[in-house]
Amino acid sequence: MIQTSEQYQHIVQGCREIFLKKTIDYGTSWRIARASSLTDQIFIKANRIRTLQETKENKVGESIEGEFGAMVNYCIMAIIQSRSADNMGLELTAEQARTLYDDVAQEAFELMEKKNHDYGEAWRDMRVSSLTDMILMKLLRIKQIEDNGGKTIASEGIESNYFDILNYSIFALIHLTL
Repeated sequence: MIQTSEQYQHIVQGCREIFLKKTIDYGTSWRIARASSLTDQIFIKANRIRTLQETKENKVGESIEGEFGAMVNYCIMAIIQSRSADNMGLELTAEQARTLYDDVAQEAFELMEKKNHDYGEAWRDMRVSSLTDMILMKLLRIKQIEDNGGKTIASEGIESNYFDILNYSIFALIHLTL
């Protein structure tokens, strides 16, 4: 499991660097988006990955790895939005954005370690295509929960599903890049 922790942190570091560079380029313009819009953006990325996996043809040229990395970052943004959309302004400083990003990434890492222990690193035997399907399933769950006004009767909430998508995306990136 030490190897997984190191690989995980390596992937997160790469995603974090992209997030921070885009924060310099764009500011925190993503703060204007409602959580449901971020859900849809993640859905677009996951659907594109599935299409590329099925057709084996990439006409846009952006990599599957880049799309999984984008989903990591969009999940972190969505979690930040769901926790603090009303509590802070639209424009955050780079330092504020970095701190929020790091807090969510650390929480995701700790969750991964707990689940990885209990599930015995089962993700290592999964195909990337299965991880993609699990992500799409989680997104459909989130969309249904959002359509239900955020209420669930017997299910995990939206945030839990975002964390799972984030971690599945990192697992896929470990499979693809390391």
